[in-house]
Amino acid sequence: MNTSYDVKFWEIRRNPTRKTPSYVTRWKVAGKVKSKTFRTKELANSFLSDLRRAAKDGEAFDIATGLPESMTDPPSDLGPTVLSFAQEYVARRWKASAARTRETDTYALMALVPAFVKDLPGKPDEAELREVLRDHALLPADRRAELPGNRAAVLRWLETASLPLADLQEAGVLRRGLDAISVTFAGKKAAANTVLRKREVLNHLLELAVEEKVLPSNPLREIKWTPPKSTEAVDPRTVVNPRQAGALLAAVTYVGRSRGPRMMALYACMYYVALRPEEAAGLRRENCQLPDEGWGMLTLEKARPQANKRYTDSGEAHDERGLKHRAERETRPIPIPPLLVAILREHIKRYGVADDGRLFRTAKGRPYTASAISRIWQEARAIGFGPEQAASPLAARPYDLRHAAVSLWLNIGVPATEVAQRAGHSVEVLQRVYAKCVEGQALQANNKITAALDD
Repeated sequence: MNTSYDVKFWEIRRNPTRKTPSYVTRWKVAGKVKSKTFRTKELANSFLSDLRRAAKDGEAFDIATGLPESMTDPPSDLGPTVLSFAQEYVARRWKASAARTRETDTYALMALVPAFVKDLPGKPDEAELREVLRDHALLPADRRAELPGNRAAVLRWLETASLPLADLQEAGVLRRGLDAISVTFAGKKAAANTVLRKREVLNHLLELAVEEKVLPSNPLREIKWTPPKSTEAVDPRTVVNPRQAGALLAAVTYVGRSRGPRMMALYACMYYVALRPEEAAGLRRENCQLPDEGWGMLTLEKARPQANKRYTDSGEAHDERGLKHRAERETRPIPIPPLLVAILREHIKRYGVADDGRLFRTAKGRPYTASAISRIWQEARAIGFGPEQAASPLAARPYDLRHAAVSLWLNIGVPATEVAQRAGHSVEVLQRVYAKCVEGQALQANNKITAALDD
């Protein structure tokens, strides 16, 4: 209970908005005006006398209800609050989740938990609430650091103000959460995929509440809410052709004294065999068959996705995981063209490998961060492209090299099943994501229609 001794009273007054006589008792607790209406002036005076007597006796008044402790009903068991159940949700999912999933869950809850609070005085600003949630409250208990005094006060306010989870059964309350995930923390409209990911976390949390019998049903199913339209399809404007890709890879070698040359083979793996960045980060010498002539083979078995250290099992920025969309120990063999074989052989000859056999790491042996991979790529684009291309979305991100590889394979007629196997996709996802990047189908369709009409 959040209480105060700052209490002021006003005289009884008649309610002028009603035809039937009624009387209003008004008072203020910690600057918040409270009122209660009675049918007779005697009842109103009696209630006011009780309030004044409690104040004279030195009782604290509850800020939320405006009532002294002696007139406040004992709290009923309303079940877990949104905050406490969010903490349980995180703890339940933590062990089985990858670091990136933990991070996604946390950032969704950082938007949702502050949306489901009571209007209590002394509310910290949104940034402070998010910081306490991120760094303490939404971590498993054994990972929480000691909070400094000012942040401990923020957490206490949040624990007091957090609504009972049962309140989310009210449509108006639940919509506050949907509004919160529809904007960024800076207050701008959020990307469609971000909104949908956060809504999925909210849905999972409510489904767990149903499973735990905290809620009778998932109230999200009853809300008429139109999700933003999102698309998984790759934008053809981002896809480079082989000549452009070659120019960009060459440009990488001109970035810095050693940074670019040391990273060129990593980008080459993303283009020539469509590796994801985390797959390239996990590539070891033992995964590579690099013959003197002809095609080689990469046998992928591990990935090293990057996440904040607070979410990884190792306490490092990269946790070793199984391959995406694969069982834990399942591998993915990928034939590699002679050009990439030569690039990898030269890379190993020049830079060697890490103690654990990893091919790609900094001069100090550390994995490359996502920001470093992006930064070097942007410098290479400025070198390898003219001003107009550099300002365009063409290969704007390193990941677009992977899209270019898959698009090339599909356009030259490699069967979709083979492309899906090499890229680590299902055929269904492949066709949905790369549908706009397959060229020539419209012309073929037009020719077939013309032939049919001429018959």
